[in-house]
Amino acid sequence: MIAPTFARGPSPPPDGAPRIHSAGLSRIGQPGLFLRDKDGSARHVRPMFRLERHEGQARLILDRPEARNAIPTAGWSALSDRIGEVEAGDAHMLVVTGAHGTFCAGADLDDLVAMRDDPAAIARFRADMRGALDRLLALPIPTIALIEGHCYGAGVALAMACDIRIASPTAEFAITPARIGISYPQEDVHRLVALVGPGQAARMLFGGQMISGEEAKHIGLVETNMPGEKALFEAILANDPESLAALKQAVACAGQALRCDPEADRRFDALIGGDAMAQRLEALRRK
Repeated sequence: MIAPTFARGPSPPPDGAPRIHSAGLSRIGQPGLFLRDKDGSARHVRPMFRLERHEGQARLILDRPEARNAIPTAGWSALSDRIGEVEAGDAHMLVVTGAHGTFCAGADLDDLVAMRDDPAAIARFRADMRGALDRLLALPIPTIALIEGHCYGAGVALAMACDIRIASPTAEFAITPARIGISYPQEDVHRLVALVGPGQAARMLFGGQMISGEEAKHIGLVETNMPGEKALFEAILANDPESLAALKQAVACAGQALRCDPEADRRFDALIGGDAMAQRLEALRRK
């Protein structure tokens, strides 16, 4: 099976039919999709990113079905804004997923073509993408990518910026920048190598072939496959938020090859001396 391109949207519509116009999206506020009318005017359709909250869980949903949830250039700064809303809220966990049975087809290829002769736009796109993914990485709560269907290119980068990746039986992964003559951001290559090792990373990047969710689990790109995600979500939400924040920071330090960290020591000491431990131990004794 031939893997899809790095971030392919839908086929162009017939002449005269409305089409998605993503290159001109506003960079301020929540992103919207825009259709071009025949007179060239843009009309707003809906936001791409939906944020839902329920019982301690925040869910960030990519919802652009006509482009298989490909992220337009202006969508990265808007994604960062949505992540900021999660950070400012009271959620104990974030699940990132896609609507309509697909996770994310990657970046919007039409936008990449449109910026070919604009070095400033290219640099801004790279910086906005990095900013959104770094903000996701920096969230102090556990983050989980719940992946169904297509997960290609920048969609893989989005999933790798989460703490845990869960793949459904329908999940398909591919990183195909070489097929269209571009590269992959160094930060994302670093995360890929950290997850799967240099050999498997080279195989995915050089060959650009599609792999299944089962193979992604085998090589370490995802941690587990569905079903079973509900039990994991419930277990995380039942645990102490301050403990989760401390453990997330400890995992991040270990990922940077730090064997010790003064801040981690401080949090360790503070949690043992805190009220949460005493209350939870007492609750366990009563069971």
